[in-house]
Amino acid sequence: MPATNYDELKQAITVCFPAMSKQLQGIARFVLERPDELALGTVAAIAGAAGVQPSAMVRFANALDFGGFSEMQQIFRGRLVERSVSYRERIEQMRQSKRNGAGTGGQDSVLHQSVSNAIAELGQLEETVTAKQFHAAVRLLAGATQIHVLAQRRAFPVACYLAYALSQLELRTHLLDSVGGMLTEFVRGIAPREVLIAVSFRNYSAGVVEAAAQCHRRGVPVIAITDSPLSPLKPSATIAFELGDDSSRPFRSLVAPLCLAQELVVSTGHHLAGTLEKRRAMPARTRKARA
Repeated sequence: MPATNYDELKQAITVCFPAMSKQLQGIARFVLERPDELALGTVAAIAGAAGVQPSAMVRFANALDFGGFSEMQQIFRGRLVERSVSYRERIEQMRQSKRNGAGTGGQDSVLHQSVSNAIAELGQLEETVTAKQFHAAVRLLAGATQIHVLAQRRAFPVACYLAYALSQLELRTHLLDSVGGMLTEFVRGIAPREVLIAVSFRNYSAGVVEAAAQCHRRGVPVIAITDSPLSPLKPSATIAFELGDDSSRPFRSLVAPLCLAQELVVSTGHHLAGTLEKRRAMPARTRKARA
């Protein structure tokens, strides 16, 4: 039975992805990275943007149990209708207005384009991260006996910030690395009452993916910060933040993951402070009993 909404479609793609051909896997990544194009374009235009033939788009829809491409496209159109005007669309309207009014054509600077993209990413972050999963992650962090943070290559600044900021909350925090080839041994020492934060984006770091899988097998909670429901971190994650990451850009931004990391730290601090206030408000006898 085909999906009836966008969330169901994402789940269906995730389930079917391993069995798809390389061409259909490429289409899967494309449709999850650029869903608005799926809603608005013709099958020929979308296939051209994805670098495939229109017949491949039809096969992709059939693989997800749709009768044809148009039937699948209705899911993307429904998603677009349900959303209010996105930040990306607002920015594009502003840029179009500026071009039409000032007649400056292609004089927009790289900085302005980067800022526009960053604002759009923050809008997508707000849309994709639910309050339920965010608060669940905060509770895990606040209740962990120790927090381990792991990222490599492009994602490493996110891990560095988390390790620094969480330690400022006086939480036991350990930034994992691969110095001396000891990452596997370090991960093996993580206990189930601790938490691993794993950060990785396409192209995914094999060491981070394997560390998350190792923790998952041993019952250690894993908070994943990644880019897609197709991320190899997803199967190992207790909580997965899928922020989106347009791989067509030559330089991919860290604005959204750093913003998420900062808000996780701030909210964890609020949670810890609230817990402390509640404990102080308890009668002394009750505090001793709970201790």
